[in-house]
Amino acid sequence: MRHWAEALIRHHLDPLFGAGSWTFAFDNAKRRAGLCNYTDRRISVSKYLAEKFDDDEVHQILLHEVAHAIAGPAAAHGPKWARIARDLGYVGGRTHQGEIAHERAPWVGHCPGGHEHYRFRKPVREASCAKCARGFSRAHLIVWERRAA
Repeated sequence: MRHWAEALIRHHLDPLFGAGSWTFAFDNAKRRAGLCNYTDRRISVSKYLAEKFDDDEVHQILLHEVAHAIAGPAAAHGPKWARIARDLGYVGGRTHQGEIAHERAPWVGHCPGGHEHYRFRKPVREASCAKCARGFSRAHLIVWERRAA
């Protein structure tokens, strides 16, 4: 995957910004797939996503982030970014829902309705299940337990 990312950067970003001006890295994100860091001129992908999803899904993330780099920070996900992304071959949509690496989350919670919830940090305050009740509800409290290592 690193090879694809660097090839996309060379092909699309080097002509616009100069050779070597953008780089690629893996990051430790657990809740987002990719990132376009305009300050550091770095495109990164979650290492957890890279091991969890297939090559086509990761390629779409790379195209998404390269489109951000070309469009600039003011474009966000607006029409300029969408046009550039489409021209690059991005087909749109989300490749994941919720947390990417939930199987790595050390804290697992269960509500009375049977829904599972995940946290990467120890929960410090009470929380209720948003799938069971719109607002905070003591009847739908999540009970947290630490996973065995």
